[in-house]
Amino acid sequence: MKKRFTEAQIVGFLREVDGGLPVKDLCRRHGFSEASYYLWRSKFGGMSVSDAKRLKELEIENTRLKKLLADALLENEVTREVLRKKW
Repeated sequence: MKKRFTEAQIVGFLREVDGGLPVKDLCRRHGFSEASYYLWRSKFGGMSVSDAKRLKELEIENTRLKKLLADALLENEVTREVLRKKW
């Protein structure tokens, strides 16, 4: 799924509201819903652009590590099954 806005843009939107722009006006100007704004605020609130980029990198790394762990566990289970059948 392609995201319409980057983390840097989202942090910028949050900063605009901090600067005094009403949420409804911000959402209308940039073309997203208020629900999206509040979701982003809960995830990126108080972050800088570099923090948001680092968060994204960590999420990607975490996903990769989870996949590696799942593959290793599956391989171990298959090996155990083969060894049980041999004896």
